[in-house]
Amino acid sequence: MEPVVVKTTAYEGQKPGTSGLRKAVKVFQQPNYTENFVQAVLGAVQPSATGSTLVVGGDGRFFCAEAVDVIIKIAAANGVKKLIIGHKGILSTPAVSCIIRKYKATGGIVLTASHNPGGPNNDFGIKYNTANGGPAPESVTNAIYELTKNITSYSIVPDLKCSIEYCGLQYFKVSGKEFEVEVIDSVVDYLQLMKSIFDFDVIRKLIQGSNNKAPFNILIDSMNGVTGPYVKKIFIEELCAPSNSAINVVPLTDFGGIHPDPNLTYAFGLVKALQEGEYDLGAAFDGDGDRNMILGKKAFFINPSDSLAVLANNLEYIPYFKLNGVRGFARSMPTGAAVDRVAAKQGKELFEVPTGWKFFGNLMDAGRLSLCGEESFGTGSDHIREKDGIWAVLAWLSVLANTGESVETILTNHWKTFGRNYFTRYDYENCESEPSNQLMSDLEKKVTDPAIKGQKFIYGSKVYVFKQADNFEYCDPIDKSVTKKQGIRVLFEDGSRFVFRLSGTGSSGATIRLYAESYEPPTSNILEDAQVALNPLIQIALEISKLVQFTGRTSPTVIT
Repeated sequence: MEPVVVKTTAYEGQKPGTSGLRKAVKVFQQPNYTENFVQAVLGAVQPSATGSTLVVGGDGRFFCAEAVDVIIKIAAANGVKKLIIGHKGILSTPAVSCIIRKYKATGGIVLTASHNPGGPNNDFGIKYNTANGGPAPESVTNAIYELTKNITSYSIVPDLKCSIEYCGLQYFKVSGKEFEVEVIDSVVDYLQLMKSIFDFDVIRKLIQGSNNKAPFNILIDSMNGVTGPYVKKIFIEELCAPSNSAINVVPLTDFGGIHPDPNLTYAFGLVKALQEGEYDLGAAFDGDGDRNMILGKKAFFINPSDSLAVLANNLEYIPYFKLNGVRGFARSMPTGAAVDRVAAKQGKELFEVPTGWKFFGNLMDAGRLSLCGEESFGTGSDHIREKDGIWAVLAWLSVLANTGESVETILTNHWKTFGRNYFTRYDYENCESEPSNQLMSDLEKKVTDPAIKGQKFIYGSKVYVFKQADNFEYCDPIDKSVTKKQGIRVLFEDGSRFVFRLSGTGSSGATIRLYAESYEPPTSNILEDAQVALNPLIQIALEISKLVQFTGRTSPTVIT
């Protein structure tokens, strides 16, 4: 077969964000829209010059199968040597990272809009991961974007028919050269990696019950996303949990109408089931499997910032870290600072980075980071270069199995040792872009005005004295790249803070995120409801930002 050159016209706005290009499905379905972007990705990484191998897979959402077909045909025309594709196009984002690293692939193309809803009237996304298994850095995404702005043609092999319905090797001759497609089991490589990290025997004994201990009941919700096959294989078949311990395990193109974001609002089915008290641990994952939510008995909620800190303090219970040691810890800037206290106690480096997993990857590749997390339900380690939902649950089960304590006891004991960083996040989704940008601009001017220093803000009995503010800027200690305007931070003299960010993970409009955090020492009030404890700070943040006036929103879409 021979490639065909198809003339095309550039589309505006194909700029990849922190997690690739995310748009409504209908945008990707426009003539040549997907083809243009895939051609730009391949143009930026120049596969014909390297004889490259690329991994391809996604979360199974609507338009995934069509996008895989486009990628195969354009990859063949652009000199890619081999594609490794998940069975039926299914690969979790952590699995893509695992496979890239295991088989030393050139990179990978991930088809997902993560935690955004799926279906013909919702969202789709394409993300490129580099050879380390992590999201492409800005140098690559900028190169892709520049190519999308000026593209006039793409190369494709329109007659190439490649089935992804069964596993195995398929060979094609394109321009006299061999082009290979290997369709692989979506779960096997990832399962092998998890078995090398955790002691499955110890976790299995916890779940089944042993030494006169009752079985430890778990409930895992895949939210009809990509993790279904992984959950069935790992938790049901390997760890011998009862079959009814896993729900919503069939990946559906529209996630069965579920919003696949694992939080207390959208995973309400799991929350309700845990509230009844039958289960000792509950967990939910997002569409592509990189985010997680952990609940204890009676739906006791583990804030992701606390989850990161607890795992950091208990890594000796995970064989991987016993073997490889523990280097530094890191969190995204908006994430609560609970892990900072663990790092200080252990004498480990602590890094505060912008939102986006690629910033952790540089530190991991340099051997300075072992464990990291984001408040947006992302937790992971240097075993791959993506956040990893299933890994986080296995890590918690390892701690639970070795300590013999409940989820709630582990967390409350942690607070009694380190104190508690009360933390919450308010999401205002699908706001109008212009007033949202104006809010951020006006807020930055207000809080960086020297006259505001020392000013008192009062709500009820709480008094907050303004200390300092900035728009977060990060200089990467490895490659010295500088990332600016990552969120407006306002810090008060008692250590309380709030942060405003515009999210880059939506497909349309703007999502304003408000983060609030305050610290209470171990001897103080550490058992208050977080929303009650933080309400005064939230009200001050809303007053200073004038959010209601700018957006017309009197309440957030989601509270975490």
